[in-house]
Amino acid sequence: MVEPWTRERRLERTRSLLLDAAEEVFAERGFIPATLDDIAKAAGYSKGAIYKYFTTKEDLFLAASDRYWRRYFDNFAEVMSSADHIGARELEEIGDRWRQLSRDRGAEHAALGLEFSLYLLRNPEARERVAAKRSEVVEALAKFIVEGIDRLGATLLIPPITFAHIIIATTDAVELGSHLDDLDLYRPTVEMYISAIKMP
Repeated sequence: MVEPWTRERRLERTRSLLLDAAEEVFAERGFIPATLDDIAKAAGYSKGAIYKYFTTKEDLFLAASDRYWRRYFDNFAEVMSSADHIGARELEEIGDRWRQLSRDRGAEHAALGLEFSLYLLRNPEARERVAAKRSEVVEALAKFIVEGIDRLGATLLIPPITFAHIIIATTDAVELGSHLDDLDLYRPTVEMYISAIKMP
């Protein structure tokens, strides 16, 4: 039986289409040159539709980024949920998943993450506007880390919030470096992350 299109479902679908278009346009044009008009047009809506969900271009970018990180968490949670330790096989699988996510997303997305960081660095007002949302993403990742560590019965050697900041700060750089230099930095970086975890 087909589920009826409730108002909530229609609103969620519109929001999802706007985020899809935002990811595409931001990656293709870059954060600064991309306009809300470009994004609305790519989604098949008016700019007014964007303002029903997002107050600024930064908010739209962060919502798209937040959606990416949640998919990222879910992908790795799937690997870790069945693991009772982190051995060579798990490290290889995590590295493979990360590599595939990066390829699916494309080098432009990794570059876009760095571009947005530079934009915030140069625009303190924008940085203040999005500080709460950025903190939300870090806190969600820290929670995900703690749950994974607890499931393994392991001990994290640095504070979870610090670990989350490190992962977020390095992810785009690892992906971009792997693309630009045709290297596989995924597994070595995962091994470096794992060095902050003491297994039982």
